[in-house]
Amino acid sequence: MKKTLSVFAMAVVIAGALAACGPTNNSSSNNTSSKGTTASKPAKLVVWEDQKKSGWLQKVAADFKKKYGITVEYKEVEMATKMGQQLRLDGPAGKGPDIVTLPHDQIGQVVTEGLIAPLNVDQSVVNRFSKSSIAAETYKGKLYGLPKSTETPVFVYNKDLMKTPPKTMEDLYNFSKGFTKNGNYGFLALFDNYYFAHGIMASMGSYVFKNNNGTLDPNDLGLNNAGAIQGANYMAKWYKEGLFPRGIIGANGGSTVDGLFTQGKVASVMNGPWAFQPYTSAGIKIGMTAMPTLNGQHIKTFMGVKGWHVSAFSKNQEWATKLVDFMTSDENAKYRFTQTQEVPPNVALLNDPVIKDNEGAKAVAEQSQYAEPMPNIPETAQVWTPMGNALQTVVTGKADAKTALDNAVKQIKDQIKSTK
Repeated sequence: MKKTLSVFAMAVVIAGALAACGPTNNSSSNNTSSKGTTASKPAKLVVWEDQKKSGWLQKVAADFKKKYGITVEYKEVEMATKMGQQLRLDGPAGKGPDIVTLPHDQIGQVVTEGLIAPLNVDQSVVNRFSKSSIAAETYKGKLYGLPKSTETPVFVYNKDLMKTPPKTMEDLYNFSKGFTKNGNYGFLALFDNYYFAHGIMASMGSYVFKNNNGTLDPNDLGLNNAGAIQGANYMAKWYKEGLFPRGIIGANGGSTVDGLFTQGKVASVMNGPWAFQPYTSAGIKIGMTAMPTLNGQHIKTFMGVKGWHVSAFSKNQEWATKLVDFMTSDENAKYRFTQTQEVPPNVALLNDPVIKDNEGAKAVAEQSQYAEPMPNIPETAQVWTPMGNALQTVVTGKADAKTALDNAVKQIKDQIKSTK
């Protein structure tokens, strides 16, 4: 799901998160422990899966019915924009699902609206997943979902133009200095888009919202601290020295990067797994790996997590939680990957050949070890546009980094205040 400046338009992982610790309190009177179920067994449970992703559920539904005697019905609803909207309508009307799937950056909003219920599962279930993916599913100390897949930007290169991917950004910079000429470029990235720029800035000490023991503080922004300014200046260097073309600024930047890369004019790019198939279909022999290190630090790219959630309107929350646990088992997560190619964050699958031998999946898995989940609190919606505008003025030389970022933070704070 390609991320633009909209928060709603946004892998096996081990560590690195804006909210690195797991839930501190995931108890609820409406929930169940996976140690056992005591509620009356329903005749069926209803699952809403994303578009063109439900085929794997045929087998899993049959397995669940065989084990528990409960029918699992499923339907497809577009996840990024329609899933939450439909739940708002169907849930209160009593005709909604028991389980929905959502991108983690929507959790804060749907929890605030009372649309999903906290989960209470055994620690052994939580330990099934990377810490950062669990952190992404946690809001105000409570766990609201179990992860099904993750995605994050990685380093993608044309194997005909770059034989070996560089280990460091310093090496990549030197390669680009020699390669960039006659309309060809060594490396391109959408550094004026905060989704991509975050990785550079965070690696130098920036953060979006301060993480206080797993809770994000919307009143404490680190988007204009020393690390943020250093990161913005670093990214501007690529533009100022002519290593990036002028056309990769703004809303059309992504299509420009993709066009140049598929024309064989770019040796490498920073992009997400959504780009793998289009690049391959264009006839480019691509390689994928984790991002090169910067100043000895791994680049802390943003990570998006998709998870399974129990509807707050479900009358069968106990059994719905059992089904979520069942769907995200290592066995079923692996099966889902073979059917959808969405990389699961189950730690046990890190070295499984089905992922380890898949170059794209391995790249996402490796980079996700260093990635940070996008903030999942509602205030995040106010970040994207001001930061994008600020970065554009910096990389085009229209404003210095400190002034631009100070103005962006002021605008974000004002917008957050106005929404209270």
